[in-house]
Amino acid sequence: MSEKTSGPVEVSLEKDKNYAWCTCGYTENEPFCDSSHRKHNATPSLKFSVSEEKTAFLCSCKKTSNPPYCDGSHNG
Repeated sequence: MSEKTSGPVEVSLEKDKNYAWCTCGYTENEPFCDSSHRKHNATPSLKFSVSEEKTAFLCSCKKTSNPPYCDGSHNG
């Protein structure tokens, strides 16, 4: 089992690929959904894609006001 983090997770995102960002915090595949929300009756994932290949910092604390991207809310 991987250690949970509360800071941003750096990921490489592929153009036009569909992603599911975990919104509940139960995933073992942070920051991406592994369907753990179903076992915990929690909120489902946020589905997203990007229009160009890029590196991004995705939120793992779930406090961001710009999901799925980290906005520094974990610091406050």
